[in-house]
Amino acid sequence: MHPIIAALKHHKTAVILVALEIAITCAIVSNALYIIGDRLAGMRVITGVADNELVWAQSSGLRDDASAASMASRQAADLAALRGMPGVKAAVMMNSVPLSDSYWTDGVYLKPGDKPDMDNVVNYVGTPGMVAALGLVVTEGRDFLPQEYVDYSPFDQEKKVPPSSIIVTRALADRLWPGKDPLGQAVYLGDSGKYVTHVVGVVAHLLNPDLTKPGENEFNLLMPVTSVSGGMYVLRTTPGARDATLRNLPKVLDGVDDQRIITESHSFADTVKDYFHDDRALIWLLLVVIGCLLALTALGVVGLSSFWVQQRTRQIGIRRAIGATRRDIVVYFQVENLLIVGIGIVAGSLAAVALNLFLMTHYELPRLPLYYLPLGALLLWLLGQLAALGPALRAASVPPVVATRSG
Repeated sequence: MHPIIAALKHHKTAVILVALEIAITCAIVSNALYIIGDRLAGMRVITGVADNELVWAQSSGLRDDASAASMASRQAADLAALRGMPGVKAAVMMNSVPLSDSYWTDGVYLKPGDKPDMDNVVNYVGTPGMVAALGLVVTEGRDFLPQEYVDYSPFDQEKKVPPSSIIVTRALADRLWPGKDPLGQAVYLGDSGKYVTHVVGVVAHLLNPDLTKPGENEFNLLMPVTSVSGGMYVLRTTPGARDATLRNLPKVLDGVDDQRIITESHSFADTVKDYFHDDRALIWLLLVVIGCLLALTALGVVGLSSFWVQQRTRQIGIRRAIGATRRDIVVYFQVENLLIVGIGIVAGSLAAVALNLFLMTHYELPRLPLYYLPLGALLLWLLGQLAALGPALRAASVPPVVATRSG
């Protein structure tokens, strides 16, 4: 070990430059791997709905002066036509679906008062059959009864009273009534909680239309209504009929009323894919950055090792002449590289923590788990050993008689 350390002391500048390159790579790669892992974990969500069987669409152009009764009648005609499509198992009108970025929220009160117990709870409102249409799993209680669907809009609470029954997610139930049975619990809605409704069912999962904080992305409830102003048509199909339903849906709606424009039509699978588009783009960008940094680091190690092999040809020859084997020469260069990379990793680990603190402060990134540091260290150690292997083998292949004559 002493000859290796002595040799490194004679090439301080080169050692410092390579160790600094490794430190920078270690800091960036550790945080990049963490960000990639965090994004991948965030993309592995349970929506709670029948992901591969849903299609949804929105339209505009219906007359603005139409009465509420006329609007409800047109929606009923649309839904009847949609239910008649081949392969369609259910069709409902809703205000939103998970990950659609469009939603309504309201405060939830456990008793009437000036301040809600929870703000910004997502409200899913839908017409008869929405629980089955979405493919939700009711784990406690029951689905809505036909008579529980009422004429209601959250934007017209002065004239329209909320339905008497709601269904909540398991996450919301645990938040509002920890350790208690949510069935039959009273929930107060509207300004100052002046309207009372009761929980009749609990669904296992139902993701919000927009993801905010981990652990809070299923705080929502379902409300049964007879029609939804400005809502979307949500269809559940047989697995093989989804794409055909999506293609034919505009034609079917135009057949009911051609004085409209279909503004959006998507499969729910595409909705999920589109929602995480930016996350996937970031992951690919970080992978490219990691690849470039690792390639540059490997080139730096190869260049330094090759230079040192060339500079030490005579020393290598002498060692071979006095009995050093090829394996001894390879081990010498590999251990030397291991020390240089180790210096860089120690500095890089400290830099990785500092970089993570900066990202936490300015970009709300969670704290870097410590196991990412040995992961980054192992990656760089393996890279360093592989990069130095070629020059080390070339050094070991020099015959002693040729090496001792080099000058």
